[in-house]
Amino acid sequence: MTDTLTNTGPVPDARGWFSKAEDWLDARGKGAWIAAMVLGFILFWPLGLALLAYMIWSKRMFNSSCSSRYRTAIKGHGVTRSSGNSAFDAYKADTLRRLEQEQEAFEAFLQRLREAKDKAEFDQFMDDRAKSGRQTGDTAEA
Repeated sequence: MTDTLTNTGPVPDARGWFSKAEDWLDARGKGAWIAAMVLGFILFWPLGLALLAYMIWSKRMFNSSCSSRYRTAIKGHGVTRSSGNSAFDAYKADTLRRLEQEQEAFEAFLQRLREAKDKAEFDQFMDDRAKSGRQTGDTAEA
């Protein structure tokens, strides 16, 4: 008697072939989608037309990259996910913290630089205004 609930065989993928093909093309970028569309037009023109319509409808033609959804998903989890190596994870956390501090310090420096530039421009404006006021006063006395 075998227990079917404890079967440790491979679990079939519940996604269909279309989802698998879409993920495969997304991983390879916009060029793969365009090549598939051209191949679809060559083999059977309605297939190419259907791919073109799908690319426009899903906004794949107008994205900067087809795999942006994939990169966004990885980007959100890549920083917080543990690598399994505690020394590396500590190093990564320290490096990220240091980079954030350096970025904040640099942004503060840029802000001070902008303020100094604005102050210098304002001081120059006030000096020019005072000079023009004195010159106007000198010509009025003469």
